[in-house]
Amino acid sequence: MRAEKQFLVDEVAAQLAASNYLLLANFTGVTVENATKVREQLRAHGAEYHVVKNSILNIAVKDAKLPELPREALTGHTALVTGGNNPTGVAKVLVTFFKDFSKLEVKGGILDAKLLSKAEVESLSKLPSLDGIRAQLLSLLSTPASSFVRVLDAKRQAAEKAA
Repeated sequence: MRAEKQFLVDEVAAQLAASNYLLLANFTGVTVENATKVREQLRAHGAEYHVVKNSILNIAVKDAKLPELPREALTGHTALVTGGNNPTGVAKVLVTFFKDFSKLEVKGGILDAKLLSKAEVESLSKLPSLDGIRAQLLSLLSTPASSFVRVLDAKRQAAEKAA
């Protein structure tokens, strides 16, 4: 392999190693202005958007020992999105963007070494963020305790009225 090509493979492999997910998108017809908007939205989640050659991506995925990407995901122009700790927020940005502009289409991805289809990425985008899940869990845990305290307080108030 030529040194230039090996450098590109190493760059993509480093991005894959630094992230527990990767999302692929078809960026055919996306203007520079729209790509900049997507990059800004992704940057808010700590993610990066890069255009890569399919052959380079395929080699880097094999080098990273990730599941082999389907042939359909490696056709056309491909953008790679990696990084950040919020894959649901990143998926939400991509899905919303391609619905709004009808130009960017999510092809699929990999999350924690599991291959994701386009439909699974869309489902991922509908999940709450990690902070949202934590808030829901905290709410579930605190509800029984607060209900118990209210019952005890009501019993105390009833006892005070009776006395």
